[in-house]
Amino acid sequence: MQFETLTVSLENHIATVRLNRPDKANAMNAAMWQEIRQAFQWVDATPEARVAVLQGEGKLFTAGIDLQMMMGLGPQIKNDCDGRTREALRRVILDMQDTLTSLERCRKPVLAAIHGACVGGGIDLITCADMRYASSDAYFTIKEIDIGMTADVGTLQRLPKLVGEGIARELAYTGRKFDAAEAKEMGLVNRVFDSRDALYAGVQEIAATIAAKSPLSIRGTKEMITYARDHSVADSLNYIATWNAAMLMSEDLTAAMMANMTKQAPSFKD
Repeated sequence: MQFETLTVSLENHIATVRLNRPDKANAMNAAMWQEIRQAFQWVDATPEARVAVLQGEGKLFTAGIDLQMMMGLGPQIKNDCDGRTREALRRVILDMQDTLTSLERCRKPVLAAIHGACVGGGIDLITCADMRYASSDAYFTIKEIDIGMTADVGTLQRLPKLVGEGIARELAYTGRKFDAAEAKEMGLVNRVFDSRDALYAGVQEIAATIAAKSPLSIRGTKEMITYARDHSVADSLNYIATWNAAMLMSEDLTAAMMANMTKQAPSFKD
């Protein structure tokens, strides 16, 4: 697929989605918001793509939402009726939320590989990924508080489930910077790598391990973990029973069992 603000590639069942506005610190402009959703819809719909890696080109992962885009919202939503203006703004916010939720909605695992700065909307973005990894130079900040707004596209809803409510409140109230080591300590990132090259190599290795597993089982596992986050244990157990009643007796199960018996690597359909 051809994009204005992203590059997308697919190799060995691993889709790599790169934010590609390095001259603008990968600031998330209007085109990027739309293209992120399109890219992950493509990953979801492409059988050969079994796992996705999200990266940023240039010196920074992302500086967050493009402030020029924010300043341009006024004419976009303006209406003689104040109520309709505010309804239009609400619809813009909901659409931006939906863009980031496309990472969660994607049936394939999404691994975020973060270097340099991950600011504001970047936090909203990475909290939608399945896992996050960082290079040692990475740093993070929930910047919205410093521009006089409440973060509104996912950070305040997802971050507390990852790092706990107390830490999330501190970071959201203060807007302070925290580095990769602290991000790992609080549980925001899984692992910190010494360099950007080591980060990309390490994340590719993890992605390759995932890509070698049963695609149907990986998709079910993602569905169940995400569902369980937002539902009771009883509801989640009921859902997995229904899911496996439908999905368990697959060719993947047979292939995996035969591979275990013969001590050979299994081969799965996409």
